[in-house]
Amino acid sequence: MSFFSKLPLDIRFLFLPYLMQFQNVLENPQTAFSTLTDLMIVSIATQKGGAGKTTTSIALSAGLARKGKKVLLVDIDQQANSSKVLLRHYPTIPKEQSVHATIIERKPLPIHKTDVPNLDIAPGHILLSNTDVELTIAKDRREDRLKRELDKVKDNYEYVFIDCPPNLGWLTINALNSSDQVIIIVAPGYFELDSIVQFYKTIAEVQEFFNPDLQLKGILFTRSDPTVNTRESLTILRQMYGKELLPVIIPENTDLRNAHFNKQDIFAYNPHAKGAVAYDKLINELFL
Repeated sequence: MSFFSKLPLDIRFLFLPYLMQFQNVLENPQTAFSTLTDLMIVSIATQKGGAGKTTTSIALSAGLARKGKKVLLVDIDQQANSSKVLLRHYPTIPKEQSVHATIIERKPLPIHKTDVPNLDIAPGHILLSNTDVELTIAKDRREDRLKRELDKVKDNYEYVFIDCPPNLGWLTINALNSSDQVIIIVAPGYFELDSIVQFYKTIAEVQEFFNPDLQLKGILFTRSDPTVNTRESLTILRQMYGKELLPVIIPENTDLRNAHFNKQDIFAYNPHAKGAVAYDKLINELFL
């Protein structure tokens, strides 16, 4: 008779969850690894282009990777700007080696190494622009195309970020269905602020029908500058979404654009730039 079986029944019940977790580690070491390291899947999303969504996706992914974290960036934006920055050979990548093959042809998620240590990427493709039409008439679980394949590789990483398209179509729904959390990117402007309401509705629908565990990580205000427009936008955001508004504000910074033009993340291009300092602060507050 084992020592455990000799213990009183109530004591055994106290230890049972820990024994089950230990058994899970023995039988499924790869899956257990993600549990023990708190794997996090985060969608970076906005309803309007030009807000800094891709800039944020690259900065968070590269910043964490440069801190020694194993990171995967999934680019499901048809503009594929994250892929163009992080993959020097991107122009030679066919659609079969992009997320397009995963979404449309149900193929495994194609993963490419980047020049940033610890950072991999599943690249986007211009033909993703056609996927909403194809998914609208699809008869299978169209909201699950990305999740099914991401689930097979996510345990190799500590963080997964999804660079969403600037709309609320089926690609964004796929991203939200695959995610634990979502960060909404908002830049100064009336229409940008107005889009938050619709995004909240989309999150609620995804929670109701597909992914009840999805959480809002927060609203990130980007492209901040010393103008009346920025001040008024921030005032409205703080009044309407005070609890959800993230404390770090990302400034307008030409170094962020120049870094991408030079096919680099901001931390490689100029780690002392205002944008780099702001994103580093954001990383430390949200993820470390």
